Amino acid sequence: MKKVLIVEDDPNISQLIQIHLKDLDYEIKVRNNGREGFEEANSNSYDLLILDIMLPEMDGIAICQRLRALDNFTPILMITAKSEEIDKVIGLESGADDYITKPFKIREFIARVKAIMRRQDQFAILSANEVKLIKFESLEIDEKKRKVLLLQKRVDLTPKEFDLLVLMAKNPGRSYSRAELLELIWGYDFSGYEHTVNAHINRLRAKIEADPNNPVYILTTWGVGYRFNDEF
Repeated sequence: MKKVLIVEDDPNISQLIQIHLKDLDYEIKVRNNGREGFEEANSNSYDLLILDIMLPEMDGIAICQRLRALDNFTPILMITAKSEEIDKVIGLESGADDYITKPFKIREFIARVKAIMRRQDQFAILSANEVKLIKFESLEIDEKKRKVLLLQKRVDLTPKEFDLLVLMAKNPGRSYSRAELLELIWGYDFSGYEHTVNAHINRLRAKIEADPNNPVYILTTWGVGYRFNDEF
């Protein structure tokens, strides 16, 4: 049975979500306080965290950032009343897997929850069958431990930076458009936010390239997008 933690201070919304997720046979727990939600998420294992951004004591962005900093990579679906572009970008760059704005249609909400669960199941199957250590010269990627070493020194990456690196490193030479990377890494069509990919790539290069202006690992395919160097 899938376990879901809902951190939402509006009882009407949390109750609505509970009703529909229980119809999917999910086990549900609810916290209406940000700090309590963080402690619950950090202390127990869940398949999905549903976080409101505006919460008492600790907001959803802070919860997400702290969990990711503690290497807790439980999928996170953020909910907020805000609709500005900057809020969406901040939410996703903090490590959230998806984002939905109030008021939302319950069918869309359930579809996104199912999509996240489906991706996690597929990732678990693939992870069980794949080699976990990827090496290119002085760069080492341990997929299982979600750890990256450069010249034997650990490189701290955000969840999305790590996912981008793994995707491209496992497919060297293949060029990905920004739209493809949005779909593959964020898991759904986030059309119009291709600059988010650019920002992640730039930060990733700054962390793993000796000279980010002349990258060795992550190359630009002009007119298309990005690729991982296949000429090692």
